[in-house]
This record gives sequence, structure tokens and C-alpha cells, in this order.
Amino acid sequence: MPELFDVVEVIINLPKENVRAGMQGTIVEKFSDLAYLIEFSNEQGETIEMASLITNHFIVVWRNATHAWVPLSEQATAIMANLSNDAVREVLDFARFLAARADQKTTQHSTNINEKPILA
Repeated sequence: MPELFDVVEVIINLPKENVRAGMQGTIVEKFSDLAYLIEFSNEQGETIEMASLITNHFIVVWRNATHAWVPLSEQATAIMANLSNDAVREVLDFARFLAARADQKTTQHSTNINEKPILA
């Protein structure tokens, strides 16, 4: 559950609110369990946008209560909770592809280490 002063990342473009996917902001007010006021700032700390967003528009990436970043696996899980079953299946297929590719690189690397150099 998002809390005041958590840092969130927007996961979809919201043109009416002048907010795009990837923007990070801070929760500054909680209207309900589903609606929050998010403040977006520039590098100088100046507010560039204030937007009322619902929970399926963003994920929490930093928790104020623990002063810690949310692990990437939890961020991915939070995004997937808002996807259709077909989209989640695509994510799972892509994860399988990445796992197979990582295994292939590991196998290839260990094979190269075990090869003896050819002397001329």
C-alpha cells in the first residue's frame, strides 16, 4: 500500500495530467486507498507538475517508511498485477527467453575457459 512520501514511478502515459511513463514523483497526499496526489520535481527540486493518480497508474519504487528502494522483482510484480493475463503470459515468455539466453552465455563462457590454447 503506497504511503505518504513514498517515491513512485508512473507506468503509463497520462497526457491530460502532463505526465508520462517513467516519471518519478513523491506522494504528498492520500485521498483514498486508490487515489493519491503526486508531486513531480525537476533536478533543482522545483515542482513541475502535481497530479492526482490512482494506484494502477504507478508503482512504488522507494519506501519512505524503510528509507529503502523497492527490489526490482517487487516492482515487476506490481506492474504485472495491472496487466491482462495475455500480457502477463508475454512477460513470462520474455523472462524465459532471457533465462535461456543467460544460460547460453554462461555455458559458452565456461566452454571457452576450458579450451586449451592452440600453440603455433
